[in-house]
Amino acid sequence: MITIYHNNRCSKSREALDILEASGKEFTVVKYLEDVPTKAELTRIIELLDIMPIDLVRKNESVWKENFRDVNLTDEAIIDAMIEYPKLIERPIVVNGERAVIGRPPQDITSII
Repeated sequence: MITIYHNNRCSKSREALDILEASGKEFTVVKYLEDVPTKAELTRIIELLDIMPIDLVRKNESVWKENFRDVNLTDEAIIDAMIEYPKLIERPIVVNGERAVIGRPPQDITSII
């Protein structure tokens, strides 16, 4: 099953959603700002992406700059920060089974759908 972690206010996320809709495949939309992933879910996404937690953080968000930029955080603390402040999670993320990709640019998601 394909899942997109989506923020409708983000143009890249909307573009990725359009690509999924055009594919004709079934998928689930998770509005992650409202339905925040659990720690286990976010950890699994990071593992599927094969990145470090810091690589999923939107470092230009004001909450990051104000609270975390100059702090030496463990991977677990970074994941906790993304759960507490889901705006920090890069978007869109598309997961298909055991594969995941960040849709930046949105066309990148075609590699797994």
